Amino acid sequence: MTEHKDTVEVAEKQGLEVKEAIHVEVTEELDAELEELLHTEPLSGLTDAEVEVRLAKFGKNEIPENKTNPLLKFLSYFLGAISYLLEVACILAAIFQDWIDFGILLFVLIVNACIGYFEEARAESALDALKNTLALKSRCWRNGKLVEVDSNLLVPGDVIALRLGDIIPADCRLLGIGVTGEITEGTLQIDQSALTGESLPVNKAKGATAYSSSIVKQGQMLAVVTKTGINTYIGRAANLIAITTEEGHFQKVVNAIGNFLIIITVVMAVVLFFVRVWGVKTLNELGEEKDVGSRVKDALLEVLILTVAAIPVGLPTVLSVTMAVGASQLAKKKVIVKRLTAIEELASVSILCSDKTGTLTLNELTFDVPFLANKGNTTNDFEGTGVKYTDQELLLTSFFASEPGAQDAIESAIRAAAQERVEVLANRTEQDHNIPGYKVNNFIPFNPTSKYTEATVTDLATGKQFRCIKGAPQVIVRMVGGHDQAVNAVNDFARRGLRALGVARTVDDAMTKFEMVGMISLLDPPRPDSAQTIKECGELGIGVKMITGDQQIIAKEVAARLGMQRTILDAHKLIDDSIDEAAITDRVVKADGFAQVIPEHKYKVVELLQRRGFLVGMTGDGVNDAPALKKANVGIAVEGCTDAARSAADIVLLAAGLNTIVDGVKTSRAIFQRMRSYALYRIASTIHFLLFFFFTIVTYNFSLPARLIILIAVLNDAATLVISVDNAKISRRPDKWRLGQLMVLSALLGVLLMLISLAHFYVAWFHFGLSPYDISTADHEGTLPILQTIMYLQISSCPHFVIFSTRVQGYFWESIPSVIFIIAVGGTQIFAMFMSIYGIKAFEATAIGWAWGASVLAISTVIFMILDVVKVMVIRYWSFELTAKLWPTKQRTAELRRRVAAKKVHDRIYTHVDKIRRVVTIHNALAQWKAASAKKMRPALSAETVVVVN
Repeated sequence: MTEHKDTVEVAEKQGLEVKEAIHVEVTEELDAELEELLHTEPLSGLTDAEVEVRLAKFGKNEIPENKTNPLLKFLSYFLGAISYLLEVACILAAIFQDWIDFGILLFVLIVNACIGYFEEARAESALDALKNTLALKSRCWRNGKLVEVDSNLLVPGDVIALRLGDIIPADCRLLGIGVTGEITEGTLQIDQSALTGESLPVNKAKGATAYSSSIVKQGQMLAVVTKTGINTYIGRAANLIAITTEEGHFQKVVNAIGNFLIIITVVMAVVLFFVRVWGVKTLNELGEEKDVGSRVKDALLEVLILTVAAIPVGLPTVLSVTMAVGASQLAKKKVIVKRLTAIEELASVSILCSDKTGTLTLNELTFDVPFLANKGNTTNDFEGTGVKYTDQELLLTSFFASEPGAQDAIESAIRAAAQERVEVLANRTEQDHNIPGYKVNNFIPFNPTSKYTEATVTDLATGKQFRCIKGAPQVIVRMVGGHDQAVNAVNDFARRGLRALGVARTVDDAMTKFEMVGMISLLDPPRPDSAQTIKECGELGIGVKMITGDQQIIAKEVAARLGMQRTILDAHKLIDDSIDEAAITDRVVKADGFAQVIPEHKYKVVELLQRRGFLVGMTGDGVNDAPALKKANVGIAVEGCTDAARSAADIVLLAAGLNTIVDGVKTSRAIFQRMRSYALYRIASTIHFLLFFFFTIVTYNFSLPARLIILIAVLNDAATLVISVDNAKISRRPDKWRLGQLMVLSALLGVLLMLISLAHFYVAWFHFGLSPYDISTADHEGTLPILQTIMYLQISSCPHFVIFSTRVQGYFWESIPSVIFIIAVGGTQIFAMFMSIYGIKAFEATAIGWAWGASVLAISTVIFMILDVVKVMVIRYWSFELTAKLWPTKQRTAELRRRVAAKKVHDRIYTHVDKIRRVVTIHNALAQWKAASAKKMRPALSAETVVVVN
């Protein structure tokens, strides 16, 4: 003991001491009323009467369920704009006994409802998974006896016994008392990584809070329950999942497109109905004017046909098929898509928030670069022989002092590193604690008082005995009598968030004098592919933000090793009442990561980024990640995740690490391009269809036979299903729907297509004499059927060929479509052409001959090339500034001002940064020049010195 005291004095004289990395515990104040309930006599516990009162007040220790009626939930999916229009059309089809349309419409309604209903089950399964992490039984002091009770019957104030391997049943405060009542100054080692994301088990002593669902890894102690059920740490996570019921980004886009088309359809259908009933005189077979009832019936039938053809029924179907094909492609790359629409949203993700532990890192402690002392070193002579101990000697010495079979993460990491790197250990036939050439005579395990393990070892070759010790750095430094270099190394490890262990051995025959061997550094290292994945994400325009429950210094060290910037924000700064939300959001946007987070923090980060307009992806593996996974636009559960994370996520990775995410992003962007091209084509063709027939029906009472209209809708949408396997050009930036641009461009293309169709209509009528009023009779073959077939072919082919243009952002020749796509689209139009040339009575198509058939198709081909130029020009010159000037709403104007101001600040900052860089470059150049000059002068000075001495 005297030797130890002397050592401490030496260390104090040298002014150096080991600075340990302090674990910052997430704590919260309990209200006074609850605090009063926690003063239970440890070995007596609560009485049954007290338990009943508290159960009535606080409820059971379980996550409550709010079950909804399954039938009502299913019926709720028949609500919405597109659903309402489909339902009205379905009713009209039944009234007119059009059973084919009725069946199609009803089928679409039911399928859409089923998809929504089953997707909704995700939230409930996430809650169920959280419940499954709770302990079922607990040992608890009740009525003066230690009994086993159901965990859901625990109440605040209950005294529970925690032992090795126990799942902690509720949030509780450690009492510093053993299970049988003895006072203990020891600690509990608790693994709470699934809750907080911390990479290492934490040691908790008297007064610390142990969280529900964490696991006791070492030790035993009594604790008093502080919170139960939904009020616990894990309960709050479950509550965040339960309240997250936002509509998906993709659904918002589909609804916006659907509403846009529906408004146009309804307005035109209503106007058409009134015109047909009261604005146009219609005659029956006898030449008499029809009564109002007959006119209403005829008008409703025309409106039904027009509506069915115009409703974007195929829009969700084609988009779903496209995403389903993409999901099967991703599955081959071990990326499982649980929610199809997540594929589209992944293409638009601009920020990826990634959990650190187990996602960016391996979630296992490994041997890092150690500090190695010189052999023969002493307190006053650190150089010794000048020969350093090797990694193998350091690991072998630490292996001697390691406890066989210990479940401790640090012990396991050291033993694994030694068995892998030390030759004498790696070559053993059996990986046990027997060490060839050595015999461990005695082993003293770790205890909280001494804070080190010790082994007495005999070298069988020489018969010499020595002692090895391994433990807390400050203790080992004290045992060797002080060592400044080792202290500096440990302090450097602490600043970087590395866990350090000291290793020493005796060098004298009496085995009393210890010599420093070195300091082991341990870290949960980045996965081998993480740095490359982050780099590739950056190249794809996705910013990666690291989120961890670990300490800030650990997060900064991992960030540096991953090639990220080290701007890591303490997550507690996200909750600052003195700063407004805009300023906090700016912090979140600029930060590279967040440390010491709890589930609410992760949820808050995602929420703030989404409010700023970012589409956010979130990766995670633990219970603590589940709320943020569900809140994010795309929740990604990584390999080895908990049930709660898997249930809350949209995408599940089956391969370790994040490298498969890059494959997922590229695939999703290809899928996005296909979906956007189809949406652009479908909106444009719908607008063209509606405008043309609205004009011709109102003006000339001209329309197509119902069968030809249905044929256009069915054939063209069926053919475009193959867009799901079309070639696509992958964007290097996150994709956006740009709904304003999409609607304007679609409307422009639709109007141009309508004008082209009218041109065909007028040329056929006035130049070729195909009048829309020349109706066929029993003894006269009118020109109306021929004109209808010509217009059918033109309306079928011209908009359909436009999809060759809309499939790419640039000119159509920049990306060659797939063969199957060309065959499908071209095949439907060749069928339409031959049907029009030769006529098919079953479809009410009259023969128009080769001249009309070939010329209409040729003109449609030329027209799509002209419209391609229009598309490129609109996309090229479209910008937010343009929309803000053309449609200067208050919100757009404010956003434009914000962007202009931000750009000025950005330019000013980077101007100063460039100036500083130039100064630094000049300074470095001068420093290098001075160093080079000094190096050249050194030989000359040496020569002069030699001459003087002689």
